[in-house]
Amino acid sequence: MQELTINYQNLADLLERSTVAYGERPLFFFPDDDQEISYATFYCLVNKAANMMQGLGIKKGDRVSVMLPNIVEFPVLWMAIARQGAVMVPTNNSYQSSDLKYVLNDSGAKAIFIHKEYYPVLEGIRADCPALEHVVVLGGEAPSGTAEFAMLMASADDRYTGPAPDLEDLVNIQYTSGTTGFPKGCMLTHKYWLQLGRAASDYVAIRDDDRDLCAQPFYYMDAQWNTVLCMMRGIALVVMKRFSSSRHWKVCKEYDVTFFYCIGTMPVYLASMPDDPENEQQHKLRAVICSGIYPQLHEYFETRWNVPWREAFGMTETGVDLLVPLADTECVGSGAMGKPIPSKEAKVIDENGAEVPLGKLGQLVVRGEPMMLGYWNKPEATAEIIKDGWLHTGDLAYRDEKGYFHWIGRIKDMVRRGGENISSVEVESVLVEHPRIKLAAVVPVPDPAREEEVKAYVVLKKGENRDTVTPEEIVAFAAGKLSAFKVPRYIEYKDDLPRTPSERVEKHRLIGEKEDLRLDSYDAVDKVWR
Repeated sequence: MQELTINYQNLADLLERSTVAYGERPLFFFPDDDQEISYATFYCLVNKAANMMQGLGIKKGDRVSVMLPNIVEFPVLWMAIARQGAVMVPTNNSYQSSDLKYVLNDSGAKAIFIHKEYYPVLEGIRADCPALEHVVVLGGEAPSGTAEFAMLMASADDRYTGPAPDLEDLVNIQYTSGTTGFPKGCMLTHKYWLQLGRAASDYVAIRDDDRDLCAQPFYYMDAQWNTVLCMMRGIALVVMKRFSSSRHWKVCKEYDVTFFYCIGTMPVYLASMPDDPENEQQHKLRAVICSGIYPQLHEYFETRWNVPWREAFGMTETGVDLLVPLADTECVGSGAMGKPIPSKEAKVIDENGAEVPLGKLGQLVVRGEPMMLGYWNKPEATAEIIKDGWLHTGDLAYRDEKGYFHWIGRIKDMVRRGGENISSVEVESVLVEHPRIKLAAVVPVPDPAREEEVKAYVVLKKGENRDTVTPEEIVAFAAGKLSAFKVPRYIEYKDDLPRTPSERVEKHRLIGEKEDLRLDSYDAVDKVWR
């Protein structure tokens, strides 16, 4: 395991040095706002924001919530918070009152920078957040009892002379999704982000003519590490306000994008769009990095979109862990996640913590850098996930003879049917092979005889319905590709599936829709609709 060296003292040092080196080069493009921001302009905005926050009394170590859409003020505030040693709490802009109150109180946020669109959610719980002293509103006139961001920035100096943070200082409390219980805040340092940016830029082998794209929200980690990557190498990041399957390839072509990272169901939604050879084929892309490529669709993705797709594995807790080399064309369709990056080690263990032989399933554990410090205010949860320096991912995997790791699914994302463990992801990947199924999600249904049964939610492609794609056809299709015990018993049709802004399916919401998950489903055993 090699040391991942970085040549910056902190994120503020990266900001200073990238501005000196790249000045008037573009750092950001925001296509939805037709906006271009240079390194020099960004630097001035960050300084003004840092001075403005100092004027509010925000000091080193203070937590600051940022609840904004993908607009330039988000990275400006992040770098301004980092510059003065404070700590950003990136806040999901889809939070409702309960979520928001929990994150603000758990982090002890002293201030929140919030878009006016989301302010009504805060207004109803503000009195229940005793640590919150300042509410600064963007996107319009500030409501009574709040401050207006534009007015504060107008009077702020664009030269910053405050204290500098240390490399090991905390800079983010990055809350994870919280699909079971409340979210946990990953404590991430300046060093974490610099190491992650370095690892990613080394992998892509950044060139002067490269241009990056991100369609994930800034309150997730992806837009943040992409920003660091670009600043390290003097290239630009194209930031979409949200993922759009209809506009994605047009933006890639128009802005000369050469690589991007995507997650979740993004490529599946892209594949459901009508062919558009002019944009899908005639672009400058040289690589796409993706977490969760369906092996059966991998070759199709590369052929249709004229660009290599490579798998990556990482977590908020660990940054990046595994990568398939860009030059490895034999990986296509293998389902391999690759090998550990030089600064990481990985292995697969059994329930007793012993490493298992090649090809045998177990839990994937990793160690090395980058790595979170732990979970904010949750020492027990930290001790549960990090043991003897190894972070337990909660993912079921195996290692092949090449040393590549293969992801099977979340250990908890399983169905236990008649004594057999079934990976939900395996069943889902088969269902989306059906030419008229757009998306699928598999969950367990409690059953007194078999412990659990397999239920599949399916979203059909445009123009299809349950008469043109019958549940019997879906079950038969699955039966032709899966062992009998893996074939779904229950089929429910949906117009769409609940997803996070990063396009991950929120299965906990599906499970919580009704007390009896058999309802509204076709029962393939009893051959009736429930």
